[in-house]
Amino acid sequence: MSSSESPVIRKAASPVSASADFIEELYARWKEDPDSVSSDWGHFFRGFEMGLGDADPRAERGQLRVDRLVEAYRSRGHLAARTDPLGDSPAEAQAHLEFKRFGLGEDELDEEFETGLKGGPSRAPLRQIIETLRETYCGSVGVEYLHGSHREMHDWLEEQMEPVGNNPSFQRSKRLEILRQLTDAEVFENFLQRRYPGQKRFSLEGGESLLPAMHFFIEAAADAEIKEVVVGMAHRGRLNVLANILNKPYAEIFYEFEDVDPAAVDGDGDVKYHRGYSSLHQSQSGAEVKVSLTANPSHLEAVDPVVLGRTRAKQRRHDDIKERRKVVPLLLHGDAAFSGQGLVAEAFNLSELPGYRTGGTVHIVVNNQIGFTTSPGEARSTLYPTDVAKMVGAPILHVNGDDPEAVVYVTELALRFRQKFSKDVVIDLVCYRRHGHNEGDEPRFTQPQLYKKIENRPPVRELYVDYLLECCELSQEEAEKEHDQFNQRLQEELDTLEENEPEVVPQAFGELWEGLDKPYSHEPADTQVSYDTLVKVSRALTTVPEGFALNPKIKRALGKRMKAVKERKDIDWPFAELLAFGSLLTEGLPVRLSGQDSARGTFSQRHSVWQDTETQESYIPLDHVGDGQERFCVYNSMLSEAGVLGFDFGYAYSEPHMLVLWEAQFGDFANGAQVIIDQFIVSSQSKWKRTAGLVMLLPHGYEGQGPEHSNAYLERYLAACAEDNIQVVNLTTPANYFHVLRRQLKRPFRRPLIVMAPKSLLRHKLCVSPLDDLVEGRFNEVLDDPSKNHKAKRLVLCSGKVFYDLLQRRDEKEDDSVALVRVEQFYPYPETQLRQVVEHYSKVEEVVWAQEESANRGGWMFMQPRLRRLFFDLPVHYVGRDPSSSPATGYHTVHKREQEELVEAVFQSEEQRPEAVKGGDWA
Repeated sequence: MSSSESPVIRKAASPVSASADFIEELYARWKEDPDSVSSDWGHFFRGFEMGLGDADPRAERGQLRVDRLVEAYRSRGHLAARTDPLGDSPAEAQAHLEFKRFGLGEDELDEEFETGLKGGPSRAPLRQIIETLRETYCGSVGVEYLHGSHREMHDWLEEQMEPVGNNPSFQRSKRLEILRQLTDAEVFENFLQRRYPGQKRFSLEGGESLLPAMHFFIEAAADAEIKEVVVGMAHRGRLNVLANILNKPYAEIFYEFEDVDPAAVDGDGDVKYHRGYSSLHQSQSGAEVKVSLTANPSHLEAVDPVVLGRTRAKQRRHDDIKERRKVVPLLLHGDAAFSGQGLVAEAFNLSELPGYRTGGTVHIVVNNQIGFTTSPGEARSTLYPTDVAKMVGAPILHVNGDDPEAVVYVTELALRFRQKFSKDVVIDLVCYRRHGHNEGDEPRFTQPQLYKKIENRPPVRELYVDYLLECCELSQEEAEKEHDQFNQRLQEELDTLEENEPEVVPQAFGELWEGLDKPYSHEPADTQVSYDTLVKVSRALTTVPEGFALNPKIKRALGKRMKAVKERKDIDWPFAELLAFGSLLTEGLPVRLSGQDSARGTFSQRHSVWQDTETQESYIPLDHVGDGQERFCVYNSMLSEAGVLGFDFGYAYSEPHMLVLWEAQFGDFANGAQVIIDQFIVSSQSKWKRTAGLVMLLPHGYEGQGPEHSNAYLERYLAACAEDNIQVVNLTTPANYFHVLRRQLKRPFRRPLIVMAPKSLLRHKLCVSPLDDLVEGRFNEVLDDPSKNHKAKRLVLCSGKVFYDLLQRRDEKEDDSVALVRVEQFYPYPETQLRQVVEHYSKVEEVVWAQEESANRGGWMFMQPRLRRLFFDLPVHYVGRDPSSSPATGYHTVHKREQEELVEAVFQSEEQRPEAVKGGDWA
C-alpha cells in the first residue's frame, strides 16, 4: 500500500471504527509480533483466529476483500453509473471501484468466492461477480440507499435490484406502451411548437421519459388498489402531463393558447401551465385510480406542502389514517429548485411528524442539469441535487433519462418501496432541456458547450425506436404509423376548435364541495348553540380522568370555568374558543389546529392537551365530549411557517367540512409564509376558482414586546383584499370569536379567515362575554358603543385591543362626549352594517380613526377612503403612532409613552393633539 493510501493511525482507534485496510495492516503486524499492537487489538485478533478454526487465513482474507468490493459497489457504484445522457461516467469513480484497489489480483479473477448478492448464485468466479456488480450498480441506474439507518430497507432494495441487475426484461406489449408514451410526448410538443411558435409552453423536450414514468406509476397505483394519486409539479412539461396523463382534452389546451374573451372568464384566471386538473385513470387490468394535479404558482416548490396537506385530508376521507396506503402524493421537481428551495427540506421534515405524516411521498426530480441560466456548480454545494433527501434517509434512484425502460423500472420500484415502508423515495431523472428556460430564450448565450451536446443529441424516442428495431420488436412502418396517427389526431382536434369553441366544464365545487359555490354574503349565519350543548362540552373540558395527575395550576382553573357555565356568567377568550371547537365536534364537524406550541398555546392559555405530571401521558378533553362526536386534532408543528401553513391550506383545500386552523406563535411569524399567503391563500379563488376555509390565527397587539412580537401586519392582508377573496377580522369579544369560528362551516361558501388574534386580551378582565351571547348571539361585524351614547360629539372608530385602553380612559375621565365603535370585520367590508350603527350618531362633529399601529400600518390606509366617503360632510382624523419602517419600538418605556399619548389624544381636540399621533403625511 502506498503512503498516499495509508489511513491515518490514531491512538484511540477501535475495531468498530477502523477501516478494513487498517485492520489488515494491524493484523499482519500482530502475526509478526503480538506485542506490536495494543492489548485490545490482541484480544480481537485472537478471537478472530479462533473463529476461523481450520479455515485458510489466505482464503478468508480474499473473501473479506470480495465482501468489501461488493459493499463498495453498493455504496459508491452510483458515482460510476452511466446516468447522464450527455456524458460518460466519471473515470475517477470507476477507478475507485477497480478490484485491484481492494487487494485482489488478476490471478484471482477466475477463483470462486461467496457473492453476497441477493437472488443470484451463492458462489461465482470473481470475474462474474464484478460483471454483475457493474451491471447492477453502474449501468443506467445508480442507487444511493445505504445512508439510511434501516437495515430492513437496505435488504429489501437489494432483493429487488440485484436479482434483475437493475435491468429488467419487459414484455413486448410493455415496450410498445413505453414507445406510445414517448410518441405522445414528442409529437405533442412538436405540434405546439409548429402551431404556436414563440409562445411559452415550458416543453418537456429532453425529458420525455417522464411521461412513461408517470403512466406506469399510475398503472401500478391502480393495480395496488390505491384510490388517489395527488400530484404536484412545476411548469416544465405540465401541458404534456395534463394532455397525455390526465387526459385533459387537447382542444381545451389549444383553446388556452388562443385569445380568450374576457367576458367569458370568471375571475382573473392563470397561465395554462399553472392550472390543475383531475381525472379517473383505468388501468389495463380494469382497476381505477383518481389522479389530481394541484394548481400551483410560479414559485417553485411552494406546491409541495400543499400537496401533502391535500393528501392527508384525502386519506382521512378514505379512512386511511393508519396505513396511509390508499392516497399517495407524487411530487415532480426541477433539479435547481429541489436543491435550492428550503420548502423541499421542510416537506421532508414533515414526512415523519405525527400531525403531517402521509405515509411517504414519491419524488421525481426532472434533472435538466441547469437552472434558468445557472449551472449546477453555481446553484448548489452538493454533488447531486437530491442530496437534501438524505436528511430523512430516503433512497435515491438516479436514472438515465434516455433509457426509458430503466426509468419505468425505477418508478415502479419507488412506488413499491413507498407502499412497503411508508417512507419518502426520490427518483433523479437525469435528462436535459432541449430549449432554453422557455421557448423564446436563447440558452447558448450562457451554456454554449452544453447546448452543442444537446443540439447533436437524438430525441429519446428516436433512440428507443432504434433499440426496438434492433430487438426486432418493431418495424419502421409501425413506428412511423403511430407517429403520424397521433399527429393527425391533434390536427383534427385543432380543426374542431376552429369551428366550435370547446365546452370547458369547471372542476371546482364537485363532490365534497357540492353546494359551496355561492358568492360571499354578509347575511348572518346560524351559529347559536344550545345551553345544554355548552354544558356538555364544558363537562368534558373540566373533568379530570380518575388517576390522572393534572398540573395543579390548570386544575384550579377548571372549577372556575364550570361554575361560570352553570351560573351563566362571563366566559373568557380561551374558554370560548374551546367551546366553539367542542360544539362543532358534537355536530359531526371535525377540527384541526396546528402551529408552533398550539396544544398548550403560546401564552399558556389553551391547554387543549393535558400531560400527566407523573407519566407524561397525554389526554385531550375535547375528544371525550360524547358518543358520535368528531375528533379534535391538535398538533404542535415543527418550527416552520411556510411548510406548515402550506400543508394546512392544502388540507382545507381538500376538506371543506372540517374547521382547519393554522396558528402563528406571534402574528409576524407569518412573514415566513408569505409565498403561501400571496400565491395560494389570497389568490386561489381568482386564479383557479378554488378556495378554502382555512383559519389563520395571528396574535397581534402592541404591548411593548419589540418589533417582531407586536405586529401581524394587518395592512398586508388588507392590501390583498379584493373580490371577496378572504375575510379579515380583528375581534374584541370572546363571543364574536366563538361565532366567527362556527360561521366558517355554517355558510354555503368557504373563504380563508384571517384573525388578528389577541395576546393580553386573553386574560383581560374586560375582555369577557356573557354565556348567553354564545347561546343566543351571532357574529357582529360592527359593535356599537356599549353605552349606546348616541348624543356623542366625537365618534371614535377602532379595532382590536386599543378599544379597551380607550374604554378605560373614558371611564376614568367620565367623558360622555366620545362614542367608541368597533370594526370587528375589515373585509369583506361591512358597509351596510357600519352605516346602520353610525347613523344614530346625529350630533357628531368629528370622526376619529384610532389605532395602536403606525400610520403606514394597521387598518388606517384601508379605512381612510371608506370613512371619508361615509362621513363626507365631517372631518375624519387619524390618531395613532407616527409612520415607521419598523413595526414597533424595542423599548418598553417608549412604547408605554406612545400608548399613553395616543389614548389621551383621542379625548383631545384636533388642535390639542401632539403631532406625534396625527400620522403626518400618511393621514
